[in-house]
Amino acid sequence: MFSHIVVGSNDLDRSRKFYDATFAVLGVAAGTLDAKGRLVYSKDGARFMVTAPIDGKDATHANGGTIGLRMEGPEMVKAWHDAGVANGGKSIENPPGVREGTRRLYLAYLRDPDGNKLCGGCLAS
Repeated sequence: MFSHIVVGSNDLDRSRKFYDATFAVLGVAAGTLDAKGRLVYSKDGARFMVTAPIDGKDATHANGGTIGLRMEGPEMVKAWHDAGVANGGKSIENPPGVREGTRRLYLAYLRDPDGNKLCGGCLAS
């Protein structure tokens, strides 16, 4: 549904470690730096980029914002979550598990090293 997402970072090396590990679980190749110095991840025509803010100010996370990542099943969600925690991320909200709402979902939430909120999820059986 999206073409690209860009998040800010105050330390691209730290972000590379986190995103290389979490995206590897999803079958995404390690990030590469583009001509503008942005860390770029690509899959299925979509791009996720990490960059220092162009205004020169510190990167901050979006209050109330969440980036949702579609995953293949609960095992992938759990592996993604574990890779994030092991590589500088912080587990937030409830542990990975089923959430009931308008749909039955298996979800896990992380904050990346700069505080951006990520959600990995899939439909639960």
